[in-house]
Amino acid sequence: MNVSRPPLPKPLRVMAFTGGATVPAARFRVRQYIPALAGLGVSVDERPAPLGAYPPRDRWLRPAWAAASLVQRLPAVACSHRADVTLLQRELLSTLVTLEGWTGRPRVLDVDDAIHLFREGRTAERLARACDLVVCGNFWLADVYAAWNANVAVLPTAVDTAALPATPYPAGSAVIGWIGTSGNLRYLEGVEDALAVVFDRFPHARLAVCADLPPAFHRLPAERVDFVPWSPAAEAGFFAHLNVGLMPLADSLWERGKCGFKMLQYLCAGRPAVVSPVGMNVDILAHGDAGFAADSTDGWVEALSSLLADPGRAAAMGRRGRAVIEEHYAVDALAPRLAGLLRGVA
Repeated sequence: MNVSRPPLPKPLRVMAFTGGATVPAARFRVRQYIPALAGLGVSVDERPAPLGAYPPRDRWLRPAWAAASLVQRLPAVACSHRADVTLLQRELLSTLVTLEGWTGRPRVLDVDDAIHLFREGRTAERLARACDLVVCGNFWLADVYAAWNANVAVLPTAVDTAALPATPYPAGSAVIGWIGTSGNLRYLEGVEDALAVVFDRFPHARLAVCADLPPAFHRLPAERVDFVPWSPAAEAGFFAHLNVGLMPLADSLWERGKCGFKMLQYLCAGRPAVVSPVGMNVDILAHGDAGFAADSTDGWVEALSSLLADPGRAAAMGRRGRAVIEEHYAVDALAPRLAGLLRGVA
C-alpha cells in the first residue's frame, strides 16, 4: 500500500545582515540557527558587517569607517533582492538608518536590546516602520515596537544544547562564575561586597570570570579570582567547572531590554543561577526551581550561601534548569517557530 507523504515546504531563502562574527546577537539569534533551519527548508545567507558593528573609539576615524562600511555593504544589499526574506539585526550602521530601505522585501527586524533608547528612538522607529515583521527577544521590547509595527512576535534567544551539554555537578568545589563582555563587568563589580562576604563564609570559594578583559575588584583577593580569556572554544569548559552562575543587572530601561542569555547558558550547563529580577530573568525564573533572584547585598549573600552550603540542592536545581532549557529555550525547540515566522512574512 502506498503511503502518501505531506508535500515538502517550498525552500525559503533568507539573507541576514548581522553585526559581525563575534557579536552575540549574530551568534545566538542567527548563526546557531542555520543548521536547524536548513533541515526545515530555510537557507540563511549571513552577511556580517565587514568592518564591525560599532564605530572606532577615535572620533576622527568614524567618517572613514562609516563610508567604508556602507560601500562594503552595497553588494549584499543588491543581492538581498534575490532572497525571499531580508533579516536585519539592528541597523546597518550604528544608531543610523542608511541602506536598510534599499534591501529586498519582505524585511524582518530582529531586536534583542533596548536600541530604541538611542537617538530618542528615531532610528528604531524608522527601522520598525520599514519592516514587515519585528521579532523581539522579550515581551518588554515587543510592547515598545508594537507602537511602530502591527506585526510583532516574541522569540527568546536560544541555547544550543548540543554545543553546551550538561555536565556532572562538580563535587567538593565552590566556584561562582560569571561570563560576558567587558562592557558588562560593571554589573559584576557591583556585587563585589556580597562576594566578599561569601568568600569570608566559604574559605574555599572562588570566582571565575570569562570575558575579553579581567574585572577590577577592590575587596576580593586576586588569588581567589580566576580570569579566563573569552573565546567560543572556552565557553563549554568554563561552564563545566562552575557550581553556580551569576547574572547581576541594574534595574533601568536598558537592562529591561536584555534577554537573559547568561542565565540561559548557566541553566543549559546544568548549573543553578543567582540573578537580578530584571527583564527576561523574571520570565525564566518563573519556569521553576532553577535559580534565585537577588536584589540587595544581603539577598546575593544568602542566595549564594544557600547553594554553596547544599550541593545536593544546587545539583537538583541545575537539572531542573537543563529541563527548562530543553523545553522552552533550546535551538531545536525554537527553530520551528523561527521558520514559521519567516515563512509567514514571506
